[in-house]
Amino acid sequence: MSTAVGTVERALAAALSTDRGEGVDTGASLIAADPSADAEVRRRGEQFVRLAWERGWQPADVVRLVRRDLDEPHVRLVAGLIEGEGRRYERQAPRWAAQLAELKLEQEARPEAYRADRFSYATTVLELYLLLIRLPAVEPVGPVPGAPVHLAPVDGEPRMLTRIRALLAKAEATGYPQEAEALTAKAQELMARHSIDEALLADRTHRGDVPGACRIGVDAPYETAKAILLDAVASANRCRAVWNSAYGFSTVVGFEPDLEAVELLHTSLLVQGTAAMTRAEAAQRAAGRKRTKTFRQSFLMAYAHRLGERLAMATEQATEEAAGAADGQADAGGGALLPVLAARDVAVADRADRMFPETVSTRVRGITDEAGWHDGTSAADRAHVPGGTRTGAGRSRPGRIRPAG
Repeated sequence: MSTAVGTVERALAAALSTDRGEGVDTGASLIAADPSADAEVRRRGEQFVRLAWERGWQPADVVRLVRRDLDEPHVRLVAGLIEGEGRRYERQAPRWAAQLAELKLEQEARPEAYRADRFSYATTVLELYLLLIRLPAVEPVGPVPGAPVHLAPVDGEPRMLTRIRALLAKAEATGYPQEAEALTAKAQELMARHSIDEALLADRTHRGDVPGACRIGVDAPYETAKAILLDAVASANRCRAVWNSAYGFSTVVGFEPDLEAVELLHTSLLVQGTAAMTRAEAAQRAAGRKRTKTFRQSFLMAYAHRLGERLAMATEQATEEAAGAADGQADAGGGALLPVLAARDVAVADRADRMFPETVSTRVRGITDEAGWHDGTSAADRAHVPGGTRTGAGRSRPGRIRPAG
């Protein structure tokens, strides 16, 4: 065993020997005193990153967790390790490549280098490595780097997603509610049309599509309300969402066009809901009431609950209209839409149940701020969705949560 390898082995053993800081201090002292160990330290870091991938984690998951539990120097360090480890692979799955590209842009926006003495740097290294080593296995949502990647791009799909993304960005940026409603409605119309077209195309061509999965971060504060909003968006787009509250993400299961719709729509509605909450708070303060946590919690819970009802009604209306058109074309070689969608629903449910056999459902209680609930419901009613002019009870159901541990 080389001196450098021995130094790193002893440092890691010391850090792992206790949950208190003494072990990390001992290990950091060993690394700081041996500059020849630096290359081995980095090699071990990339090895721990690879171990995280093999346990089901992805770059965005790891960075999110490091940012939540540690500090900015740890984030910069893990970003560098992820980038270095990623150079080993010629091709990446699309979602994986997108996460790496986003991480690279984020780091380029902070060009200043992390500066610290050797002991402080070694302490940061060991704290990060302890987190990586202790990551448990989670449900994989895609191939690990190096696995064969089979891409089957759909003609025109990137252009459609670019158009949807642009519409939602304009809806988030405009200061005019009517314009935001129109832009969001158009984006949702394109999402629904694209999803249904893909389902019919897959059925006609026997393409053999199967459900996939992706993870979406659910960050504090008010993570319960955010998870419920994501569950509502997922359900409206024929997907299933399972929230892992311990690690701050939800796993969404569905067919690829629907997963893309969920990611785009959830992000936009969350941005719009947060902006609406800020405006409502300003009105409350103008009336003499101080900002409170209960107001925000109640606002976002009401916003998520009401949007769930409206999205469910909108999906039902869009499906009925598309089914009528598909049935009218059946004699010309088209297939009935409803059986196609039903088969996809069954496939998504089966994949989700196999991935998460031990999920539990929960009902959220403790919403205590009447003004927050009222304002949140009103904000959701102003978030126009296709078919939103219909009246009815709508549907609401508890979210699915994966038990921690």
